[in-house]
Amino acid sequence: MNQSALVLADFIPGDLPNFQTIDDQDFDFEKLFKESKHNKFFITYFILIKNPKEFLSLIKKRIKVIKASGGLVKNGEGDYLFIHRLGKWDLPKGKVDDDESMKQAAVREVEEECGIKVDYLGQKVMTTYHAYMLKGELVLKKTNWYEMGVNKVPKLKPQLEEDITEAIWLGRDKFNKIRKNTYPLIEDILNTITPN
Repeated sequence: MNQSALVLADFIPGDLPNFQTIDDQDFDFEKLFKESKHNKFFITYFILIKNPKEFLSLIKKRIKVIKASGGLVKNGEGDYLFIHRLGKWDLPKGKVDDDESMKQAAVREVEEECGIKVDYLGQKVMTTYHAYMLKGELVLKKTNWYEMGVNKVPKLKPQLEEDITEAIWLGRDKFNKIRKNTYPLIEDILNTITPN
């Protein structure tokens, strides 16, 4: 959400950086989204609530949700796949078509965006949510991220028509290159492999 995060939890995590508490009774998602555009620094908005999943369901009922899927792809040498799109490092992902599952979409998007064939589809790593404006309407993108694998080290072909200018394989020891210029949600995914 504009380089800021909204955390819903039934406890206060000890490692929340630069957070601002919001009362769930006063919560207006669209208003918060607009206000967050003016933040000069990353802020974590925090709502302490008894049932975070139920509260998230209420938010999703009030706002259009777009489903997407992507992959955390490892090659035969243990390096991970990253793409450079619109000036930032990212992981391959895209919208789910009406006739496919989240897993099918994840594989299709990775293969289309990077010109490779996925040989292994594993567990879901996590689900992320990203709010943004689409044609003047606030929407919430729900993305499921899956572990994937490819045999050997296939050559990558970035999908230029999707604004992907580069696709690379990178070892864990080189993740700082990505962390310096990526989205907070991508950092969260990277933290599942190697802590910051």
